[in-house]
Amino acid sequence: MSENAPLDRLRAQRMLEQLESLQGRGTELVSVYIPPGKAVSEVMTDLRNEWGTAVNIKSKTTRKNVQDALTKVMERLKLFKTIPPTGLAIFAGTIASNQLGVGDMQTFVIVPPEPISIYYYRCEHQFMLEPLFNMLAAKDVYGLVVLDSKEAAFATLKGNRTEMIKEYTSGVAGKTRAGGQSSRRYERLRDMFLNEWFVRLGDYFTEHFRNLPNLRGIVVGGPGPTKEDFLKGDFLHYELKDQVMATVDTGYTGPEGIKEMVNRSREILKNARYFDERRVVQEFLKHIGEDDGLVTYGEQEVLQALKNVNVQTLLISEDVRRTLYRIKCKTCGFTENRIVDNDKIPEFEASLSTLRCLKCQGDVEVLEKEDLIEFLVKAAENSKASVELVSTNTEEGEMLIRSFGGIAAITNYRQF
Repeated sequence: MSENAPLDRLRAQRMLEQLESLQGRGTELVSVYIPPGKAVSEVMTDLRNEWGTAVNIKSKTTRKNVQDALTKVMERLKLFKTIPPTGLAIFAGTIASNQLGVGDMQTFVIVPPEPISIYYYRCEHQFMLEPLFNMLAAKDVYGLVVLDSKEAAFATLKGNRTEMIKEYTSGVAGKTRAGGQSSRRYERLRDMFLNEWFVRLGDYFTEHFRNLPNLRGIVVGGPGPTKEDFLKGDFLHYELKDQVMATVDTGYTGPEGIKEMVNRSREILKNARYFDERRVVQEFLKHIGEDDGLVTYGEQEVLQALKNVNVQTLLISEDVRRTLYRIKCKTCGFTENRIVDNDKIPEFEASLSTLRCLKCQGDVEVLEKEDLIEFLVKAAENSKASVELVSTNTEEGEMLIRSFGGIAAITNYRQF
């Protein structure tokens, strides 16, 4: 999947989240991964063999559910003359319900965003999704370290997410000597402990970063000259020494120092998605601060701006989970949009029979319903607007969903 296709990534992420939430009553949910180039006939033969093996399952209910799931997988596989270039993942099984002994058979087919290399069959109480989740993980990883003579913190920046790895303390005393010691002896002992700390730091770098997949570079920060003294010495593994991109001065160590360093590394890490998200939300906030009329926010307001082809950049929080209903009056034909939080859909659909037309109070019917993000993105494409999907992994992203409802736009011209 292209890094320039955030919507495709979000769609895949949400489908996997849906699959992850499903459970069977026993080990009866079937997951099948098929790599590209595998012959469909060969896979069908293997699945028929698994169907036959399932006869040995002692529980009659589990045996039936597993065999039914395998049958569904084979039915879906028959629709493919060849395995797609990236492979195929098929999931099927009877999903447990609140009513004992009752469940619905469901089947899902996913063409992976990237080629898979595994040929895999598993029957468990949950679908096996780890290979697909791994594909959606950010590819570029940056190592982040803030250190001084007293402590160090290690973290990674993956796409837009900063993850702490571990914090360490040195045990090195401060520069002020203890009473009763000569200054020369005190400095000698301190230098010895500092050298031991640097040796340990080098080991920590190796432990956390040397075999880290997709490591793009390392940024080292911290207050004072300790970081430069460490890097000048022969403490880092030569492979990691080449990975150090820059040093950054910070006022803090620990998690606060990591956060400060990321904020000060804008140019160094300019390709990280983290900064793309912050940049676009900050631009939106700048227009609000200047009160220049070149922004709008809220569902209806943004929809109207899109309808008027007056959106330059559409900002949508990935945490927006709402559905748009297109409703039509059966009497006068008046149509309207209703936007419903996904967790309130059952309640809303149960109330449809009591809804009345806003114009004539007649009965209404649902013409269509669609995920709100999907609807907004299509509308943006039609109006030639760019789309930015923003996570909540930054302060700006949290502000977008918390203060502006997760939907906003930078407009082409002032709205009146």
